[in-house]
Amino acid sequence: MTACGFSRPLTVPGRLTAVSSKGSATEGLEEGGIIATNTDGDARHGRIFPTELHKEATEAYMSYAMSVLLGRALPDVRDGLKPVHRRILYALHELGLSSRKPHKKCARVVGEVLGKFHPHGDNAVYDSLVRMAQDFSLRCPLVSGHGNFGSVDGDNPAAMRYTECRLEYHKNREVFILLASLFQALAETMLLSDLDQDTVDFVPNFDSSLKEPSLLPARIPNLLLNGSSGIAVGMATNIPPHNLGELVDALCVLIHNPDATLQELMEYMPGPDFPTGGIIMGNLGILEAYRTGKGRVIVRGKTEIELSNSRTKSAAIIVKEIPYQTNKASLVMKIAELIQNKTLEGISDIRDESDRSGMRIVIELKRGSDPAIVLNNLYRLTALQSGFSCNMVGILDGQPKQMGLKEMLQAFLDFRCSVVERRAKFKLAHARDRYHIVEGIIVGLNNIDDVIGVIRKASSNSMASADLRKRFNLSEKQAEAILDIHLRRLTSLEKSKFINEGKTLTEQISHLEELLSSRRQILQLIEQEATEIKNKFDTPRRSTLEDANDGMLDEIDVIPNEEMLLAISEKGYVKRMKPDTFNLQNRGTIGKSVGKLRVNDTMSDFLVCRAHDHLLYFSDKGIVYSARAYKIPECSRAAAGTPLIQILSLSDGERITSIVPVSEFAEDQYLLMLTANGYIKKASLMYFSSIRQSGIIALQLVPGDELKWVRHCTNRDAVAMASQNGMVILSSCATIRALGRNTRGGIAMRLRKGDRMACVDIIPAATHDESENVSEAHHSQSSMIILNSKKADGPWLLFVSENGVGKRVPLSEFRESRLNRVGLIGCKFYSEDRLAAVFVVGFTTADDGESDEQIVLVSQSGTVNRIKVRDIPIKKRFARGVILMRLEHAGKIQSASLISASEETEEEEVEAAAVVV
Repeated sequence: MTACGFSRPLTVPGRLTAVSSKGSATEGLEEGGIIATNTDGDARHGRIFPTELHKEATEAYMSYAMSVLLGRALPDVRDGLKPVHRRILYALHELGLSSRKPHKKCARVVGEVLGKFHPHGDNAVYDSLVRMAQDFSLRCPLVSGHGNFGSVDGDNPAAMRYTECRLEYHKNREVFILLASLFQALAETMLLSDLDQDTVDFVPNFDSSLKEPSLLPARIPNLLLNGSSGIAVGMATNIPPHNLGELVDALCVLIHNPDATLQELMEYMPGPDFPTGGIIMGNLGILEAYRTGKGRVIVRGKTEIELSNSRTKSAAIIVKEIPYQTNKASLVMKIAELIQNKTLEGISDIRDESDRSGMRIVIELKRGSDPAIVLNNLYRLTALQSGFSCNMVGILDGQPKQMGLKEMLQAFLDFRCSVVERRAKFKLAHARDRYHIVEGIIVGLNNIDDVIGVIRKASSNSMASADLRKRFNLSEKQAEAILDIHLRRLTSLEKSKFINEGKTLTEQISHLEELLSSRRQILQLIEQEATEIKNKFDTPRRSTLEDANDGMLDEIDVIPNEEMLLAISEKGYVKRMKPDTFNLQNRGTIGKSVGKLRVNDTMSDFLVCRAHDHLLYFSDKGIVYSARAYKIPECSRAAAGTPLIQILSLSDGERITSIVPVSEFAEDQYLLMLTANGYIKKASLMYFSSIRQSGIIALQLVPGDELKWVRHCTNRDAVAMASQNGMVILSSCATIRALGRNTRGGIAMRLRKGDRMACVDIIPAATHDESENVSEAHHSQSSMIILNSKKADGPWLLFVSENGVGKRVPLSEFRESRLNRVGLIGCKFYSEDRLAAVFVVGFTTADDGESDEQIVLVSQSGTVNRIKVRDIPIKKRFARGVILMRLEHAGKIQSASLISASEETEEEEVEAAAVVV
């Protein structure tokens, strides 16, 4: 074996011949070299030259790689096409297979492409042709096909001898392909128009027998419209499709503002639009792909929940759309396999009911199965949720390059400016040539007698042309045009036509010269032509965008939506506990400790909510933060809890004063805010549906004031407000005007000197209406009879003082009034006692008509007492209450929460938010 690794020379006709580096023929060649020799024909014409092996391998590999990159795998940024697609469309154009002509066999088109432009395999050409006709592969198909062109189930298309094609879809199609049928002649308008006006360069084909366009004069960015995918040598591309209307809008934004930011472009083109629809989860992947050219977009199938059996009340998940490039048949088989392996629980049957009207996969659930949990498992285990990895690589200036959205749009815009400029120059040259001819004809018609005389005297055509040029100072083309005029065109009418044509050509030349002298007018023309395509071919978006955490399944998808208790301290420590942590106790008992507290810390709030609720945290500075309830770590009763600053971005000295659990943001719901100095404001709940991590302003505060209470209400509800001295105002929520976030509000209650607001509660519409109906009956009887009767009908106002004293007063004892009033006395207090909380009770009642609710009292030291509301006596407005909780060593009542209890168990359900002192 020699140093080069060859034991003997290897000779291949017409190829490089490798020989030993130590042979006589290579005397002086460095070790590791090879000899290249041409062995074709006579040896006298062969030539031998030395070269290094690694250099030859590198150059050959790079040559091969660039050939694959530029000639096969990567699309051009300018027209968005690979060479094979460009050649197919040009062949269809040359064959005259427009959208208004009959279809022809695909084999005829493939043969045309192979024989004239694309010297590769017929399967490669036919597969590319098929993909351009699939409405589930391209957002705007460029070829119209007759026959079997494959399906979303992964079925192969029929052989090319059985299928037919032509450019684009026709206008009048069947209903089941209505979406695709809207693109009449789109390929012709978008890609092939102006091809004969010197808009692009034509290059020789593979055997230099014909010319083919190096590009197509695209009018809109086809690369972003239909996307592209390809694997080359050392790199790949995967560009998602987009909506035509949104794409044109983004292009127009860039035309008007070349310095437009990516965020400004995304306002008009928020993300991809896949032909198979689906739901795009989140925009972080889109933003990264548009910024750098590389990102991952999570796409989910579109599903619905239907009741499959009304008798058994079993549900079914209906899949109507699947992610882009997902095989539907494989998806169904995968789900069936997971069901058989017991990996997927809660599914009884699966079947594919898709037909011409659309996709429909039915997944029947077992009785009692939670559709949300089953659906989340489908997203996690199957291709019903999949990722589209964007790798936006294209050919720019003859080199492969990874580009972001703005760079792609700018590259297309520069190309389109060049196309429009070349087209204008072409038209200008033709207009000038024609005007030159018309100008000579007019001169001849003005001197028709002399022209005829010159022609009659001439001995030949060449002499006549020479005499005309000499006599009337004409050019050769003008003289030939005069000689070619028929006698019938010598009439005055024909003369006026030439004069009018000359005027038209003059205007056209002036317009074209003005266009070429102004880039602004060129951009305006580009915008106009793109807008015309949008107005004619635009369709609604198919893929919906959902503002989520990039589709990643969070803890919420596996955490049951169970009730939970939240305890918050004054220093900002919060903990989540199970609802059975505190047992029911009798009135007047000491209660049970809520757990360990930090030094000099006291309890601030105690509320009941569900794990999936959005918790709106309102601070004393009028700022609102948001986080899911399950984000609070669950711990035991004895634990100290987690600092809120680890969950929320609180500023120094900022305290959370009110927490509102929200299960769903509805347009007809509001938040009612009340400050310590008595300012009240109502704001739509929708303002708080999207809160950034650093929080947003909920209420403007005057100096020295702080936001204390926030409640959830509707316009049909009423509000009960009370001061620390026991004064009460009842008012309708509808009378409070809804304001924006960044406002202060109005005065809620006229406070006497030394008095401050104590609490607020919402009276639900049903309870409010009921109290109005029975108000007159209550006042017509003796108040002593009503108030002393333990069976008196509700609803009631439940008062709780700071010293643990409480009572119930019928709601009918209070009349409704406007805001900014002193109010009515609701409760009398012992010395050095103040009102801590007020609730509207009577939401749920037992069979005897008594309240079925419970109240949870929390002292400053963290002691909790949970008692039945029915054990609290009913008294009149001017009476004092009874002891609800003994507070010898527990300080004062710090917060109270109202919950509803079940007759069978002691498990509670949320009925009202907590009240903070």
